[in-house]
Amino acid sequence: MSAISPTTRSTLKAYIEVFVENIVREYRERRIPELKATREYLNKKSSRGQLKPFHAAIIPQELMRINEFERGFSTSVGTTFEECARLIALDHHALAQRAYTLNGQVSQSAINETERQVRRFEHAVSGGPAKPTLEEMVEEVLQMGEGENVINVSSTADLYIQAKDGTQYFFEMKSPKPNKGQCLEVTQRLLRFHLLTKKRRPQVNAYFAMAYNPYGPSRADYKWSYALNYMPFDQSVVIGHEFWEIVGCSTTYEELLEIYQEVGREKSKYMIDALAFGF
Repeated sequence: MSAISPTTRSTLKAYIEVFVENIVREYRERRIPELKATREYLNKKSSRGQLKPFHAAIIPQELMRINEFERGFSTSVGTTFEECARLIALDHHALAQRAYTLNGQVSQSAINETERQVRRFEHAVSGGPAKPTLEEMVEEVLQMGEGENVINVSSTADLYIQAKDGTQYFFEMKSPKPNKGQCLEVTQRLLRFHLLTKKRRPQVNAYFAMAYNPYGPSRADYKWSYALNYMPFDQSVVIGHEFWEIVGCSTTYEELLEIYQEVGREKSKYMIDALAFGF
């Protein structure tokens, strides 16, 4: 059985096509400072910091535009993973929503505890006591949830999925190469999702989701030190196949990648013509 239904496949393909067309249009219309005369170029100003005199001296303007497109595409393509996951999840689960905001009343002490647990984890990385597991941190936070000074709190997940059996999934979808600050911030958000639902695993599962693994096919291949060190990686991260299997089933990742590949084949000439030749 296919992980992606024909109807959803058509919707996904159309969505990715529009994404490609929009970003190509943006970069096709972007002016790249061109070096015709060195003195003239060296007197140019750029409010966006686009001046690269040595690049412009050697690389044709068309290749410079394609290079900028690739960098911009790499930054923007992450937003498509969220929408693709939402569309696929609707075929398999009871509910799927992006930018899902969870509201609740919790004690100020519990909020403070989420911050304390993250500091505790960071301190452990620097040679303190052993790192706490995610489950241990959740337990400490939940124990403070019913204290005094109750306040209204909200937290938004990049993607929320509710399975047909009622199990809840909260995903923070970030780059597979986050910095230290992002790792600690996401860890605190995961704790907040448990705090606001007042539930532990497996009723509530909060994850840092990485849509792909830049190091290889298996979890063991992953080498990015910040993610491995500054968050409870084994309990809080789902990466590549692991994430897409939760969204759909075991073949979701491959099927979705095939759709991206199909769009790439069909749009390749359009991208090259538009970016290099302005057609």
